[in-house]
Amino acid sequence: MAEKRGEAAVENKKVVLKHYITGFPKESDMELVTTGALRLKVPEGTTAVLVKNLYLSCDPYMRSRMTKHDEPSYVPDFIPGEAITGYGVAKVLDSNHPNFNEGDYVWGITGWEEYSLISSTEGLIKIKYTDVPLSYYTGLLGMPGFTAYIGFFEICKPKKGEYVFISAASGAVGQLVGQFAKLMGCYVVGSAGSDEKVNLLKDKFGFDDAFNYKQESDLNAALKRRFPQGIDIYFENVGGATLDAVLPNMRIHGRISACGMISQYNLEKPEGVRNLIFIITKRIRFEGFILFDHIDRYPEFLEFTVPHIKDGTIAYVEDVVEGLENAPSALVGLFFGRNVGKQLVVVAKE
Repeated sequence: MAEKRGEAAVENKKVVLKHYITGFPKESDMELVTTGALRLKVPEGTTAVLVKNLYLSCDPYMRSRMTKHDEPSYVPDFIPGEAITGYGVAKVLDSNHPNFNEGDYVWGITGWEEYSLISSTEGLIKIKYTDVPLSYYTGLLGMPGFTAYIGFFEICKPKKGEYVFISAASGAVGQLVGQFAKLMGCYVVGSAGSDEKVNLLKDKFGFDDAFNYKQESDLNAALKRRFPQGIDIYFENVGGATLDAVLPNMRIHGRISACGMISQYNLEKPEGVRNLIFIITKRIRFEGFILFDHIDRYPEFLEFTVPHIKDGTIAYVEDVVEGLENAPSALVGLFFGRNVGKQLVVVAKE
């Protein structure tokens, strides 16, 4: 249907969290509901923005928000009965905000729903380049791509010829880190959870080598075979046994960028790490980061990345699911390795 500013209230489909969870998420923890009484006009006296959501991003950090925390995390918990929120791409239908106009395309935090009235616009970014697919702003040119850029260049400070290992390497962040590393002249190896993903890393993304961690009975030995000289940079996405195997294989003055630890997100009792002594003996710098702290560098990231997209030196793979009703399944699939590439949901084409 055609949207018109100020027209009568419309129904709005949305995905809500039914209850807080422990363990692995299930599709039944979420449900699609339809609500009415949404006017396609921003209320007077506010600086809100009304958007039509086009693409939604499925990201591992969202699992933490599905659990009630006694101590606040860096992102707030979801509220049962309300629409899930996350990164997405949207079109502005109406705005009282001076930075956003009707017809603008934006990316940032929005609701898992057809239409969202966004009152807090601090995390909303107007899309500058519309001559690349808009869906890229859920991944390559959005939060995951920017995460790869900061986590690799700022945290790791790579040098030409260094040896780089990336876990969960075929995901939205890992596939970009590997390509950034190749652009720097590094030797790059990635791990992934299927032979299909391993082939993707080597054939599509240009990794020097890759392996299926599920087929390795001894991760320490697997890393020694691929890095006989040791690892300069480890881009950490999984934690647990992989981190434990990496530490003794690091080189002196190696750097670890702690981006995520997806193997731990669904555990009621996180796994321990036994090889921390190597942080001392190998003089390793192990640093975590949160993207919010670096948002002022997003324009710099765009200017670096967009030319590489346009000239084909950066490749990108999306795993696309159609329909808001399929969003819960897509999100849950992240934690079982079902996605190949960046997982996103198409809510509407325009």
